Amino acid sequence: MKNNKRILRPEELHSLDKRSIFLRRLVIEALAGGGRGHIGASFSLIEIIRVLYDHILKFNPDNPNWVGRDRCILSKGHGCLALYALLADKGFFSKSKLATFCKSGSILGGHPEYTKVPGVEFSTGSLGHGLSVGVGLALSARIQNRDTRVFVIMGDGEINEGSVWEAALCASKHQLNNLIILIDYNKMQSYDRIENVLPLEPLAEKWRSFGFNVDEVNGHDINAIEIALIKSNSSNPKPNAIICHTVKGKGVPFAEGNAEWHHKSNLSESMIASLNNALGDHL
Repeated sequence: MKNNKRILRPEELHSLDKRSIFLRRLVIEALAGGGRGHIGASFSLIEIIRVLYDHILKFNPDNPNWVGRDRCILSKGHGCLALYALLADKGFFSKSKLATFCKSGSILGGHPEYTKVPGVEFSTGSLGHGLSVGVGLALSARIQNRDTRVFVIMGDGEINEGSVWEAALCASKHQLNNLIILIDYNKMQSYDRIENVLPLEPLAEKWRSFGFNVDEVNGHDINAIEIALIKSNSSNPKPNAIICHTVKGKGVPFAEGNAEWHHKSNLSESMIASLNNALGDHL
């Protein structure tokens, strides 16, 4: 894989295929229902979560608590609309529920909740905790001699949290090669670019120094993500980190790399129409 430290321009990334557009339209259905949501984070995550649920994870939507399932934690819980789209598409709950997002009585809140949303493994939204829980789940699987794996999806801004690096040390100490983290490296936090808030580079070297196998991929390239995940399923006695270079708001040109689209409230019908029309440009 090419070791790409620079910021990827949207035009350098692969065009979205019909499935990626379809999943983004599911996200827009939820946005229309709730009138709000984290658009930028959800759109940068789609391909990462898509590959996991389409090609990698063991799961059973008819029995979400099946003991033999793999565990997937969306630690950057504000990107939950991408997760909700995949869970609905896979049959964990009806797609019709997407339109209830953030409405009174809905199971789908602004952050995913364990026991409330089928398929959600841990309540996230308070950033920096998903990896610690993932380490515990990976240790549990080893103790119980289960061949299940644990996947933790984190944001780049999220890994400013010190708890992330404490968990990384623990994962390395226990040689948790059944643990795979995926970092949505869209180079932006809520209000500005990562390089202006708290620079992360050299990011790959940081994870290697903490005892991880590290790979870097184009986070919107389905094949590249799948190959990296398959490589992580090896006998190498180290936990795995896959740095996914993405574009915040990917798929909607006016939202791509635009901090103003990190989160939007009071989304009007015209804004929803603009989002859908922008996706049409990729067909």
